[in-house]
Amino acid sequence: MRIAVLLKDRCKPKNCTYECIKYCPRVRAGDETITKGEDTKPVISEELCVGCGICIHKCPFEAIKIISLAEALDTDLVHQFGKNGFRLFRLPLPRDGSCTGMLGPNGIGKTTAIKILSGQIIPNLGEFKKKGSWEKVLKYYAGTELYDHFRQVSNKEIISIVKPQYVDRLPKVTKGKIKDILKNADTSNSFDKVIEILGLQNVLDKEIQKSEISGGELQLISIAAVLLKDAELYFFDEPSSYLDIYQRLKVARIIKKLSEKKKVIVIEHDLAILDFLCDQVHLVYGDEGTYGVVTPPRGVRHAINIYLSGYLKEENIRFGEKIEFFAQAPKQRQQMNILVTYDNLSKKYTDFTLDVEQGIIRQSEIVGIVGPNAIGKTTFVKMLAGVIKPTSGKVEHDIKVSYKPQYISPDFNGTVRMFFEKFVPNLFISSFYKGEIFEPMNLKYLLDKDVTTLSGGELQRVATANCLAQEADIYLIDEPSAYLDSEQRMITSRIVRHVIEKTGKSAMVVDHDVYFIDMISDALIVFDGIPGKKGRARGPFSLHEGMNKFLKDVDITFRRDEDTHRPRVNKPGSYIDRKQRNEGEYYYSL
Repeated sequence: MRIAVLLKDRCKPKNCTYECIKYCPRVRAGDETITKGEDTKPVISEELCVGCGICIHKCPFEAIKIISLAEALDTDLVHQFGKNGFRLFRLPLPRDGSCTGMLGPNGIGKTTAIKILSGQIIPNLGEFKKKGSWEKVLKYYAGTELYDHFRQVSNKEIISIVKPQYVDRLPKVTKGKIKDILKNADTSNSFDKVIEILGLQNVLDKEIQKSEISGGELQLISIAAVLLKDAELYFFDEPSSYLDIYQRLKVARIIKKLSEKKKVIVIEHDLAILDFLCDQVHLVYGDEGTYGVVTPPRGVRHAINIYLSGYLKEENIRFGEKIEFFAQAPKQRQQMNILVTYDNLSKKYTDFTLDVEQGIIRQSEIVGIVGPNAIGKTTFVKMLAGVIKPTSGKVEHDIKVSYKPQYISPDFNGTVRMFFEKFVPNLFISSFYKGEIFEPMNLKYLLDKDVTTLSGGELQRVATANCLAQEADIYLIDEPSAYLDSEQRMITSRIVRHVIEKTGKSAMVVDHDVYFIDMISDALIVFDGIPGKKGRARGPFSLHEGMNKFLKDVDITFRRDEDTHRPRVNKPGSYIDRKQRNEGEYYYSL
């Protein structure tokens, strides 16, 4: 499908003769009543236009651009689930000695592609009424790079290991002590080494079905089980979920080292980790639950920039919304009114102590909160929200607080529509909330779903919308990017920022996605200490000072991409990495 886009910054309606509409047989006016001097909204006749771009009757100001919208392909169908089921077009290609990434929204076939490449699914090549056959697959891919791969898979000449996406399901399918589970998985005789580098010594004697096993520990256990296998091809499906930034970088370094000797494919939504980890990336676009198209591989920088632009230039296809990063001057916090002050706070538990240095939260600012897991970030947020009381110290405020917890329990019996009508009817009544929250989050597609049946990402969007639509002075939002794909994370960060800027309220946001924190924050609170034993909170600092302290602890440096202005992790040991470390500037400057 092709459309003509009116570029208003180029259009000169007062001087335009409308030749594109009057004479071209392939273009018709979207509104037949338009008159000279008004903005036009031309559209392309799908039956006639081939998008050749050579018409002699065209706008002299180049104000009309013909682009193709994303749609299912006519060829390259790899697999189809039923008559009206999901269709996957094309596949990524595993490569020796490099890490290949896959980047795209949820629900468009990335995990399906992994299952096909690993041999869990035999592709039916669109013949959904018949069972897939390796003989047909090999004949279809004869003469291509994927032929050798499928030949080895069909003959069981290659061992491939998959790290599953949903690690929270492991306790339902696995029983026993974690030590026994991992030792049974060890075919490479590297048990002690893997346990040490992933820091799993303290969980080995625990039962995997016990409730005290956190999501982060389950993720590391799952990654350990994969690393202990001796295989030729490794698949990691969202390895950063539940992990803090320290753990994400540790895992990324391990996977990157593994990819130097083995074939590795990674699905990842944290763009900073994907940029740091992968050599090349396959973009995947399509329609959730309907179809997915895998594009040819591109260099990681180029691929992420294309993903953020939402436009495939070579194919002239618009597949998503453009996401922009802006290099803007930081807010002058001293000139902003004070909203909340808190003394030196302390919270003591039997095995854990949190100390928080005195701080000030100001009006109309968003404070990011960063640090390792199990260091007290959620405890601090709960103290500010009044959910728990500090052991010592006092929070000085008389304000209304809206709090979105880290772990969301879908215990509401009813549909999403009923949930919103009960708790935040403003989402339906207020034009502001509809325009800034309801519509950008695409919540209308969830209204008739039962809350208890929502996926993790859907539940996250509902909970974040519920928090932001409350009447409050400050919004405390704990891990809003969890379960969201890359595009949804960027959209959520923009929604939070718009709501805070336009209402003049304040927000505190805990998250582990550095892109998300960078886009959303005006200031930063930095946590450090010993996870599970002792935590300390410092700040709020200015964004630059806080990120500099945080990135120094994490031991990485950041720069801005020249084209998109997005943050990029510098390659360890590169010239710019060494230069910034020598200058003490771990975070890019404006």
